[in-house]
Amino acid sequence: MAQFNEESGTACCPRFDPRPWMDQRIIWMNKLFVKYKVRSLFHVPWNLKNVLHEKDEIIQFVGAFAPQPLTLSYEKAFLTSEIYVAVSRDVPGEEMVKLSGTFLTKVYEGSSKNMSKWIKEMKEYVKSKNEEIERLYFYFTTCPDCAKVYGKNYVVFLAKIKEDPNKRN
Repeated sequence: MAQFNEESGTACCPRFDPRPWMDQRIIWMNKLFVKYKVRSLFHVPWNLKNVLHEKDEIIQFVGAFAPQPLTLSYEKAFLTSEIYVAVSRDVPGEEMVKLSGTFLTKVYEGSSKNMSKWIKEMKEYVKSKNEEIERLYFYFTTCPDCAKVYGKNYVVFLAKIKEDPNKRN
């Protein structure tokens, strides 16, 4: 778990700077994550805090936290999401996943009740770039408690775009 931060007044999520994530095209090659399954409703994981608290202890114990915290959510089914926690190395006993590809990002701020609207906007944004979404990930940058402390609730959308074999060199 994060150390207490006197500036923010929390012992949980670091303050999030949205600028590096705004309207970006990022490429990952074998970015390492631990994968978990959680329940979700209306695009928002609802037992995430409990699962992450338990799993963070395991990741911390083996010294595998990534230098920059990143937790992604992928809505696999109506009530199930997959959670991907970036790590610096394999975590024994946990399911490991490597993500590769090109991702378009967009940052949204506000209540998660806007998720459906934001998903529609993200789809339009990707289409405006002449790309297609292969998979859509959500990066919930802070827990609800820290969002209240900071007065901002940012969610970063990462659209993995379909690779077009005709665009290869």
